[in-house]
Amino acid sequence: MTSVSLYWRIFGLNAVVLGSATALLLWAPVTVSVPVLLTEAIILVGGLGVMLVANAALLRIGLAPLDRVTRLMSTVDLLRPGQRLPERGGGEVAELVSSFNAMLERLEGERVASSARAILAQEGERRRIAQELHDEVGQSMTAVLLALKRAADEASEPLRGELQQAQEITRESLDEVRRLVRRLRPGVLDDLGLVSAVTSLATEFATHTGLRVRRRFDSDLPALDHETELVIYRVAQESLTNAARHAEARNVELSLRAVDGRVVLEVTDDGRGIGAAQEGAGLRGMRERALLIGAMLDISSPAGNSPARTALGPGTGTRVRLTVPTVRKQS
Repeated sequence: MTSVSLYWRIFGLNAVVLGSATALLLWAPVTVSVPVLLTEAIILVGGLGVMLVANAALLRIGLAPLDRVTRLMSTVDLLRPGQRLPERGGGEVAELVSSFNAMLERLEGERVASSARAILAQEGERRRIAQELHDEVGQSMTAVLLALKRAADEASEPLRGELQQAQEITRESLDEVRRLVRRLRPGVLDDLGLVSAVTSLATEFATHTGLRVRRRFDSDLPALDHETELVIYRVAQESLTNAARHAEARNVELSLRAVDGRVVLEVTDDGRGIGAAQEGAGLRGMRERALLIGAMLDISSPAGNSPARTALGPGTGTRVRLTVPTVRKQS
């Protein structure tokens, strides 16, 4: 069956309304006097009102798909893939909806590809900076530390005390450089695997921020490729950073579970929650990383009676859940 174009459907709706009004005027026992009587004016105005209401209702029905396209176009977010309009009916509106859905699919694919290039470039730059910090700054500070130690051993008081104080400051700075290197390039992830890397990350955050981090890791997590493990690690890292810097949290629960062939990372804190604030670069960066491996990222407030909420105590809190939909085997 040949579909009717939008132009002819709107024309037909108006023709039906105007034809019905003309028929009523032809066959109704109503006359118009000169000058117009009050009762005749009321009948004419009432008929005009009915005609306008009927025309508006029919046009709304005919143009409803365009309203749906407009609403989705104003709210679509490429970091939340899968938003599509139902393709119903035929004609130009159905073609418009189909073209819009195809455009969304193409844009999502292009966004994933561009995000992958950006993230890979970012990781490469992090590795380069970490290597330079380790090789250049770290070795230079180690040499300074040894020189201060020799000078302190040979010096007399009170110069020895000042040199030992400078030595301690240098040692603390060297520890900070090493901590930055570990954050930029998690070598433990390459050497010992995901669970050990996330455990080390949680321990480090608890030590340096004062957060109480409870860890719950399944013992039978499936093997993942390096790209997926790196995304999980970075999402955990960003979630802990947000809990420490922005959420004003005191307790965090970090879990890694195997659920129905999927790997689920969940980070729940007892902070002030995300509320209706606009997502910043950190959260959007997590969404881009999730898209890179085809994972689903959900950021919300935990339910009031959830196990994590009960364990962490009262408060709004934030829950970050990353679900890797399929097991990605290491090569």
